[in-house]
Amino acid sequence: MGTIDAILLGLLQGLTEFLPVSSSGHLVILGNILGADMDNATFAILVHAATVLATITVFWGEIVRLVRGGLEFKANPESRYLLKLVISMIPVLIVGLFFKDQVEALFGSGVRFVGCMLFVTAGLLLLTHFVRPTKARNIRAKDAFIIGLAQAVAVIPGISRSGSTIATGMLLGDDRTQLAKFSFLMVLVPILGEAFLELLKGEFSPAASGISGAALAAGFLSAYAAGLFACKVMIRIVSRGKLWWFALYCAGAGTVAVILG
Repeated sequence: MGTIDAILLGLLQGLTEFLPVSSSGHLVILGNILGADMDNATFAILVHAATVLATITVFWGEIVRLVRGGLEFKANPESRYLLKLVISMIPVLIVGLFFKDQVEALFGSGVRFVGCMLFVTAGLLLLTHFVRPTKARNIRAKDAFIIGLAQAVAVIPGISRSGSTIATGMLLGDDRTQLAKFSFLMVLVPILGEAFLELLKGEFSPAASGISGAALAAGFLSAYAAGLFACKVMIRIVSRGKLWWFALYCAGAGTVAVILG
């Protein structure tokens, strides 16, 4: 993987991690086009760390407020919100513990499979345009678990994590101004936990990755910059409820992937 490839893949990771178009699916497609090794654990850990850092940067004030409130060890709005975040992580934790091999096998299913899953993402996003609850409410614990189920399903390449979680919350009738923040915060611990486990297994090794230090740095910086941009843009898009444009994009990308797969 050269520096240009790393920049392109980093940009794609940063943009698609937050936009509802499936980062994993797009990385599979672009990786096939570039002939790049998408199974490189070191590069994957770096670009995911970059998107996590972008999320922390955007929501730094909110994260500090939640941590301070949680450390008071009493019932308050912050501790209740943290509890909902924990509940939302349960489904993906179960998938990670008991179905990791099956999930990894899906990434070898080919571009055509990714295209089919992009159609699923398109259908879910399109539903938010036609199904509109009359009154939005705050995210409840039950809603957090259902949104967490959507996140667990989104480990399948081609199904957007942000798209599935935000669309599920909108279909449940949750306040869309809260959903983008909740969707982005709920993934921080799972991604950091997975990266930590990879580090413990010795998977993170720049020297043995076969990728130059310049390429790794370029991939990280491009993913971080793109992530900052996409995160802020997505918050504005969700507040307006305009997800159906992405449904059209996913349908188009899915069609191309199926035809050329």
